[in-house]
Amino acid sequence: MKFQVKAEFKENLNTILRDCGYHLHPRYENSYIRRLSNIGFYPRWHLYFKKNKDLHEFDLHLDQKKASYKGHTAHSGDYDDENVNKEIKRILNVMSKYI
Repeated sequence: MKFQVKAEFKENLNTILRDCGYHLHPRYENSYIRRLSNIGFYPRWHLYFKKNKDLHEFDLHLDQKKASYKGHTAHSGDYDDENVNKEIKRILNVMSKYI
């Protein structure tokens, strides 16, 4: 699910997302992940980020499992459900402390 934040933050976005529990994805630029447990890599939140001047654009989904087919990135993910909306609200709440 996509969402936008129009603001100038007092801190670096990496610091803010770390405060939200996210870490840089090991393979993709401008991509962050947050694991739901310490056991295994999935399920996990996956957040993409892009900045246009003072507009921060995000795209969030929940990866349920690893891609099923070798050489493909398609996976089982949740994009528009209630849990995604709750996570966006949680992220926005943390970000509001840095405006």
